[in-house]
Amino acid sequence: MPNGESSWQSDVLRDLRGDTQLDAQGPGSQAAAGQTFGAPAPGPVLPARGAQEPETGPGSGAPLEAGYPSQRQEPAPATSPLDSHPQRSPDSRPVVDEGLAAALRSKPQHGEPFATRALRSLRRTLASSAAREVAEITRTAAMLQQPVTTGRQIAITSIRGGSGKSTVAALLGTTYAHYRQDPVLFLEADPALGSLPLRLGAKSSRWTTSDLADIVKPDMSLLDITGYLIQLPDNAWLLPASQGQIGVMLDSRAYERAVVALRRYFGVMVIDCETLPAEVARVALAAAHGRVLTAPATPDGITSTYSVLRWMRGLPRQVIAGTVVVLTELAPHAGLDLEQTARQLTSTGARVQVLPYDRHLAAGGPIHTELLAHQTREAAARIAADVFQLSLSPRGH
Repeated sequence: MPNGESSWQSDVLRDLRGDTQLDAQGPGSQAAAGQTFGAPAPGPVLPARGAQEPETGPGSGAPLEAGYPSQRQEPAPATSPLDSHPQRSPDSRPVVDEGLAAALRSKPQHGEPFATRALRSLRRTLASSAAREVAEITRTAAMLQQPVTTGRQIAITSIRGGSGKSTVAALLGTTYAHYRQDPVLFLEADPALGSLPLRLGAKSSRWTTSDLADIVKPDMSLLDITGYLIQLPDNAWLLPASQGQIGVMLDSRAYERAVVALRRYFGVMVIDCETLPAEVARVALAAAHGRVLTAPATPDGITSTYSVLRWMRGLPRQVIAGTVVVLTELAPHAGLDLEQTARQLTSTGARVQVLPYDRHLAAGGPIHTELLAHQTREAAARIAADVFQLSLSPRGH
């Protein structure tokens, strides 16, 4: 381990997390108002797939709206945070350049072929699989709806680009936002042209993670804070790391200030990090309550991931114990023995899950939840529950 490695771990774990009590002295905190994060949301457990909701808020991501009942708050007035805390307002920039938007526009396809969907519907009609499916979803929902007194930080990173890191972040955050009643924040900590805003269907961005590190004050309310964020469906919010510009920097100090300032307002923060071994990614992993390491389900991706997991075993034990490896299938029928691969990776002390190939996800662009394959939705809920359960365990942090 390099010199100074233990010091940044201990500093981050002490300064960033504050597990024993939520930083709730400010009037904007949930705990200060006598509330507990994560009270089970009213209404049905199963998503009302196909239901459409009106787009609201300047940053509303329409593609992720379909299929999820709304629990969103009214958006903060655009001037409220700026009136109380004057700052130079950056210009709003489109997530996708207007000149490219028309060229890239295409009809998204379903995650699985029609024949597969029809066959599954027939099997459910002729067997008792529907009841088992409902029972499984109910158990998953109960895990995801557990209340917390301290907002959970879920850090997602990878060892290389193109491994599905931002896709997994989008799927997990959307799952938490659907099943939980408390606010969920997508925080992007990857300024190198990260794809999370695009995957979430954001139209434009203005404020960034670095900006808010110096803006958020203890006397600000949740309503003030959300005036700087992009509103998404289901009481979820997005804070991008850049405006799609090359050369934007986010150092570990700015990241720490942003997380410490924002964590009191949200029940779950899904943090889309840089790839390892970048400094901010290491800080985020050390301070998080739950960790996800995405890796492509390819021979080179699995080999590299195994090396990283063995390196992580040299860190404090809670780092590897609170890590879930998500193997993302980038192509159908890859030919790998994923069960044997999972056993080998699990021997390092991490957990392993598989995100199966999905045509809709593989096409890139905004994620339309109603177009995801059935097994993709199941896998996303299973991974989200696994990571959240680890985030509540003392072993993970």
